[in-house]
Amino acid sequence: MAILLEFSSIISLFLPTTQAQSLTTNSSVKTNILSLDKIAQNQNLNPNFERHFKDLKIEGSIIIYDLNQNRFYEYNPTRNQTQFLPASTFKILNSLIALETQAIADEKTILPWDGTQHSIAGWNQDLNLREAFKVSAVWFYQILARRVGYEQMKYWVTQAKYGNQMIGKPEEIDQFWLRGELRITPQEQIQFLRRFYNNELPFSQRSISIVQDIMIFEKTPNYIIRAKTGWDSKKTPNIGWYVGYLEQNQNVYFFATNIDIHKPEDASARQKLTRLCLQDLSLALETEP
Repeated sequence: MAILLEFSSIISLFLPTTQAQSLTTNSSVKTNILSLDKIAQNQNLNPNFERHFKDLKIEGSIIIYDLNQNRFYEYNPTRNQTQFLPASTFKILNSLIALETQAIADEKTILPWDGTQHSIAGWNQDLNLREAFKVSAVWFYQILARRVGYEQMKYWVTQAKYGNQMIGKPEEIDQFWLRGELRITPQEQIQFLRRFYNNELPFSQRSISIVQDIMIFEKTPNYIIRAKTGWDSKKTPNIGWYVGYLEQNQNVYFFATNIDIHKPEDASARQKLTRLCLQDLSLALETEP
């Protein structure tokens, strides 16, 4: 546009006054039209995710990555660069490591419940890997972590370049993702998930495929959501996660939603906010899973 305006100024030196004014006016109109078009494009590329957080009275952030367009959409970028405990979102990597090291044979292998009563009813039973992932059974994944062992766990977390890669001391082997030193940002969650999807992590195709399968959170004829929730209950306020990716229209949309949880009812906002923001990108999702 700068070239167009400069050209019109030069031409005006050689044209009669009326013609020069006409050319300048036309250039101005074109400039305004292009500017309005650019504003409209920017509005489409930067949907207003903030309104959903305000409507639900939730503090938090979201970051979405569109694979085909190689484009990020986000709300609250400062928080998206802030490190948090991964909590149960670490079960994605924990599952990969357990399978790769043969701490568990496959998604059907059952671990017996020891009879300890937990506040979540779904934990109070024998579980296999698929079931344990679905109900986010902490005891199950603590057993897997102890079976993997400190040295192997440290090696694989480092190889996967997961967050700050700090798993603490050997005695913290079954706690480090719940209350230890391990931290990850929402941006890093996206990076990890992209490498997971593209099979760029140092795990076999078998391990990747099993975990992709147990991660299915919702499946319809039009789309698949693979995801994991997380809840850090040790921090005040509590921190909630919902991370994963949506496959639809021959494209993939990776997401990481991170919120403050002040009361139990806030927890459902993790999935609700994610769905609303994905729908802002013209993705056809059912109202409820």
